[in-house]
Parts: sequence; structure tokens; C-alpha cells
Amino acid sequence: MKKNRTLENAIAAIPSGAVIMVGGFGNPGTPFSLISELVRQGQTDLTVIKNDANEAGHGISRLIEKRQVRKLITTHIGLNKLAIDRMNQGAIDVEFHPQGILAEKIRTAGAGSFGFLTDIGIDSEITRPEDLVDWKGTAYKVEMALSADFALIHAAQADWLGNLVYRGSAINFSPLMAMAANHVVVETPDLGAPGRFKPEHVHTPGAFVDSVVPLESLTSDYGILEHHVRR
Repeated sequence: MKKNRTLENAIAAIPSGAVIMVGGFGNPGTPFSLISELVRQGQTDLTVIKNDANEAGHGISRLIEKRQVRKLITTHIGLNKLAIDRMNQGAIDVEFHPQGILAEKIRTAGAGSFGFLTDIGIDSEITRPEDLVDWKGTAYKVEMALSADFALIHAAQADWLGNLVYRGSAINFSPLMAMAANHVVVETPDLGAPGRFKPEHVHTPGAFVDSVVPLESLTSDYGILEHHVRR
């Protein structure tokens, strides 16, 4: 069954108040077209989970600038002064996690578990006494799994069934997010028939993908993510 959707219809399924994971590692893997449509449609009160806040004027920064984001769960926002200002003004709630912890929280949700134990950050000011447990005489922090209603993902290549191939550092978070969200929307500039990929080359199997949006072209936002579209 083909999972092709139009850009408008795929994003229209997202309601205001949704929790959304957004793939990407800086620019690579960021689904700029899906984000642009979300900006255009105007859903608000969103919780966004992404490794970074992109740069001002790009990616999820545009959602922040349009005041569509209530909370951002991330690892850093240092490249985005606007996001820092909005956080300091109290306009958005920002929750920080070390990069590896954020990835593991998402992976844990995708694996169907509820949390894990770690000693990372155990002595930091953000660790509360109620977050600690004793196991075999050693204290550990409990990190809860992190899931989402939707995941927005950019794939370098895909087929009609939703099997995905990523490029470069886009693979860092996108496969994890595709497993941890209830509904996965993927954009790709290179969509073809099933059978185009060897099974061992598929990074995300189609079983995790709900909607695939073919892109006719890539805007300048994608930068180093220019792909050669195969017709």
C-alpha cells in the first residue's frame, strides 16, 4: 500500500498541542519542508523535541519565532540567539538533556521500555533526590523514556512503502524518532518503487512510517543536504 501523501494533508493531521519529534543534526536531516508547512498551517502550543534549535530564521526556529512552540526539549540552543532570548524572557520552556541521554530516552521509548538508569549528571543541580535509586549499593539517576505524538523526518531516499535511507549525520536521531512516535511523517526528494533497496541498506523499515511526502525540489535551507532527485 502506497503511503504517499501531499505536504498539506500530512501536516494537517497534526493538532495544536501535539508533541512532535523533529529529526536532524543541525541542518543535516532537518525536514525543512514539513516544518515550513507546519508554520504555514499555524498549529500552536506545540512541544518540540529536537537535538538543536537550528539557526534563527531556519527550521524549528521559525516555529519559535511564530510563537507556535510552548516547550522545547533539546541538547543545546547555542547557535540560535533568538531561542536563547525567548527562553530568558519566559516565552518558551526549554528542557535540556545531554546529547547521549536525549538519544537514549528516545531509543528507550521506541524499544517499548519506560526508562533506564544512568550516573550521568547525577551530581548536577538538575538532578532531584526523587530521581535517584540505589542499585547494588550505588546511586543512579532514573531517566524516563521520551515518546511523541508525531515525528517529522527527512530521508535522502524512500520507497512507496516507507522504507527509508538517510545520509550522513541525519542518521543520528531520525531512526530513533521513527520508532518512538505514534505517527511518522517523512519527506524525501527521492521516492521510488519498493525493491529499490537491499534489506541491509534500509535504515528505517516501512513498518514505522505512516506518511511519505515526495519533494519536487529542495530549498536553500537544506544547504549540504542537496540530493540528486531520481526521476
